[in-house]
Amino acid sequence: MTDENKFPPEKNLPAGYVPPKVWTPDTESGGAFASINKPTAGAQYEKDLPVGKHPLQLYSLGTPNGVKVTIMLEELLAAGHSEAEYDAWIIRINKGDQFGSGFVSVNPNSKIPAMMDHEPKDGGAPIRLFESGSILTYLADKFGAFLPTEARARAEVMNWLFWQMGSAPFLGGGFGHFYAYAPMKIQYAIDRYAMEVKRQLDVLDKQLKDNEYVAGSDYTIADMAIWPWYGRIAAHDAYGDAGTFLSVDEYENVQRWRKQIGERKGAKRGSMVNSVTGDPSTQLHERHDAADFETKTQDKIGSDS
Repeated sequence: MTDENKFPPEKNLPAGYVPPKVWTPDTESGGAFASINKPTAGAQYEKDLPVGKHPLQLYSLGTPNGVKVTIMLEELLAAGHSEAEYDAWIIRINKGDQFGSGFVSVNPNSKIPAMMDHEPKDGGAPIRLFESGSILTYLADKFGAFLPTEARARAEVMNWLFWQMGSAPFLGGGFGHFYAYAPMKIQYAIDRYAMEVKRQLDVLDKQLKDNEYVAGSDYTIADMAIWPWYGRIAAHDAYGDAGTFLSVDEYENVQRWRKQIGERKGAKRGSMVNSVTGDPSTQLHERHDAADFETKTQDKIGSDS
C-alpha cells in the first residue's frame, strides 16, 4: 500500500494538502508569530544594543525562558551577591528586536535571553552568553550559588536542567502552539502534544513526591529553569484554559512545589522583569536598579515605553 493510499489527501488538514517535494515558507498560514519567523539566520537590520552601568547586561523578554534568568539574578541578589546587579533591557520579539545586528552579535540564534558579562572572573574580554541553561550554569559557577560542587549532586541538578531544556519545546512549541496559537485546531497535533505534556508533568510529580525541590533538598538552577514553564501551566496561567484541559490540579506534588517557589522574593521579582503582560503592577519593562520595583512598574509610569 502506498503512502498516498494510507493517508488520502482528502483526510489531510487542510483537506487535500499534500507536502510538496521542496518546502517553501508560507507566512500567510503560519499562525501567531509567522511575521517574525524566517528560515534564515543573521541580522536583518543594523541596531546597537544599549549598555547600562552594571557588568551584567541582560537582553530579554518575560517569557518562560527569559524569566529563568531574571529569577536567578534576583535570587543571587537576595542571597547577598551584590555583584550580580544587572541591567535588563527589553527585547520585543513580536517587533523583531532580536534580529538587530547588536542582538545577533550576542546570540546568532536570535532568541532571548542573551547576556553580556563585561567583567568576567578571569579579568579578560567580555563574555557573551546565550541559551537560558548556559546562562544559568555560568552565573551559578561565577557566584558559587544554586549549583552544588559535589559531583553527584551537581550531576543530578544538570540532569534536571537539561530535562527541562529538552522537554519544554514539547510544552511550548508543541502543545502550546497547536492548542492556543495555530491558525486551525488539529486534533492529531493537540492530542500528541497533550499526551507528552501530561507524561512530563507525571515525571515531575513523581520526582517531587520524595524531594522538596526538583534535584533534592536544595533549591537550585534546576527549579529556576523548570518553574517558569511547568509551574506556570500548573497555575492555570498559560495558553488560555490549558490548565483545565490538562487536568493540572491532579499533580499534587507539582502544585505544592510551584506554590512554594512562587512565594520566594527572587521568583516574584524575577517574574516581573521584562514582563509585558498581566497586571501593570507586575510589569517592570526594564530593570536597572533594585529600586525600580518600587518606582518603575507600569502602573506607576503609565506608559508602554
